[in-house]
Amino acid sequence: MKRQAVLASAAALILGLGLGSAQAQEKTLTISVYAFAQDEYKKMLYDPFEAQCGCKLVVETGNSVERLAKMEANKANPVIDMAVISMADALQASRAGLIDAIDTAKLTNFDKLYDIAKDPNGDGMSVGYTFYATSIVYRTDKMQIDSWADLLKPEYASHVAFPNITTNQGPPALFMLGEALGQNTPDLKAAIEAVAERKDDIVTFYVKSSQLVQLMQQEEIWAAPIGRFSWAPFTKLDLPLGWATPKEGQTGGMNVMVLTKGTKNADLALQFMDYWLSTEVQTKLAEALVDSPANSEVVVPDEIADNITYGEETASSLKLIPSAVALDNRDGWLAEWNAKVGQ
Repeated sequence: MKRQAVLASAAALILGLGLGSAQAQEKTLTISVYAFAQDEYKKMLYDPFEAQCGCKLVVETGNSVERLAKMEANKANPVIDMAVISMADALQASRAGLIDAIDTAKLTNFDKLYDIAKDPNGDGMSVGYTFYATSIVYRTDKMQIDSWADLLKPEYASHVAFPNITTNQGPPALFMLGEALGQNTPDLKAAIEAVAERKDDIVTFYVKSSQLVQLMQQEEIWAAPIGRFSWAPFTKLDLPLGWATPKEGQTGGMNVMVLTKGTKNADLALQFMDYWLSTEVQTKLAEALVDSPANSEVVVPDEIADNITYGEETASSLKLIPSAVALDNRDGWLAEWNAKVGQ
């Protein structure tokens, strides 16, 4: 009996040590992401990754300003391991010494990416996971859009909504307007001046794209520059609407993945990035209209493709504002806009 008791105690001790060791070895990855579509991400990305890696994901959400500020405040002792932010924010984080170079040799899906997503800022510090086109939604029965400059024609301007400079779509729309005017300088002065000349005609300088659907439905506007991610609600209107392909091309934006400098979980962060970039995950997110895929192997039905930014031709044709131009000029853009166009 004594021997059995000793054996039982020993077994319990061994079991306890085993459980303690397993708990101590549980890996945790903390990620910083946009608050957008978190239910879909949990189902299609977070939960499957946790099951695959045997780790725990801690997800922190917020806008870019808040999340970059947190990275800065914890620079000496990082509390997140990786983040997804815009191209320009990635360059800002790089300049501030908040992120590290990404070892793309450890990303098995890297070579599947469109070229535009492989090294968006040309510094090896970020990898694109989704991008979007920006063009013009317009009434095909009321107007013809061959150029970005057509928005400011006298016969059209009084039926146009233009994005405010403070929105994500404002600078890209001005960037392409400058292209159309043949005066596309980093300060965007020519484009802002052209908009200022029509400011009393333009219906509104919108802040939220959601307000455009109602304006279009009420026929108060015929056209507006928008991101492709805002296109789907317009397709539900009983109106003849088109997505313009101006001769100057389309612009847009890209969101990227970055690795926090000083993280102790770099390998796990790279594993998560690679999983996110996989054909399987990128296809699921595209089919759910969550993200436009940066993975070139993704194939989706036409009804999905029509509602996202999709395909090699589109990816290679996007004219994105270089991040350095955006960072170095945005204060000047705002000052010029407020002086010429107003709030």
